[in-house]
Amino acid sequence: MSASAQPVVPTAAAPAVAKSDRAAVPLAVARGILLPVIGIVMFLALWHAVSYAIQTSLGKLPGPLEVWEQSGNLYQEYRAEGAREVEFYRQQVERKAEFLAQNPGEPFVMLPYTGTPTFFDQVLTSIKTVATGFLLGIVIAIPLGIVCGLSAQFYAAINPLVQVLRPVSPLAWLPIVTMTVSAVYITQVPGLPKSFVISAFTVMLCCLWPTLINTTIGVSSVSRDLVNVARVLRLGWFTNVRRIVLPSALPMIFAGMRVSLGIGWMVLIATEMLAQNPGLGKFIWDEFQNGSSQSLARIMVAVVVIGIVGFVLDRLMLMAQRRVGWDKNAVLR
Repeated sequence: MSASAQPVVPTAAAPAVAKSDRAAVPLAVARGILLPVIGIVMFLALWHAVSYAIQTSLGKLPGPLEVWEQSGNLYQEYRAEGAREVEFYRQQVERKAEFLAQNPGEPFVMLPYTGTPTFFDQVLTSIKTVATGFLLGIVIAIPLGIVCGLSAQFYAAINPLVQVLRPVSPLAWLPIVTMTVSAVYITQVPGLPKSFVISAFTVMLCCLWPTLINTTIGVSSVSRDLVNVARVLRLGWFTNVRRIVLPSALPMIFAGMRVSLGIGWMVLIATEMLAQNPGLGKFIWDEFQNGSSQSLARIMVAVVVIGIVGFVLDRLMLMAQRRVGWDKNAVLR
């Protein structure tokens, strides 16, 4: 080979890679958008076909169109109730002006609006309740799980109690929580009704166990190399937990939190139905007792909303895990 000969550079590889990348884009779109849309359309078609074949005591099983119609009716009821509330406060402002004109300096008490809670009010109440119960649960479960994972003695002491209480049905806690809260919560705080406290504490009791168990497993599974590094550096207990234990156990902790949130959301609906506490569960029970021709479709609207809210809550937890997790390349589903 002469000194002036040039090396042969392959030029076909780059176009081939670019072509494969371009081919991967439609495939990713199909997986992320097209396939879910096809699945939803097939489900709606099957639901529509089955609805004509099932007759209930309230008439034909509502199909997607009837449920969509009732969702619109519920929204119109929400807007009408909002207009009544605005009119109520407008009249109070006029009365206040007339009262102060006739009685200068005298106090005027504004009355709160006490209209019927709408469907959307019930949804918001349920979300607030499950969020409160879930936060209370993880505030207790995560520290306990960390101590259990780091101390074999503490784990041996508390594990039998956890294993006994964990299988208890959530609804079995409801009478106990109701009687306890009624006995303790005598002077009610404004904006914090007793029914809200009962539902939140019931959710808390059911959110404890998955997060507690997963946190314990995650902490106890920390790499021995990292444990040895912490010992060599002579890290304090809190520094060790913050810098070594929590980052390593975070995936397991979030897995437990996601399970806890899902269980808490399911338990809350059943609690609201049985205890007749405000929320989506009470809305479903009231519609069932109403027994009108529209009740079943309105119940199915609530069922769809329960599923959508549960899905959104799970996606929010997934986003939080991606946000705080140290491994940004981890596959989370």
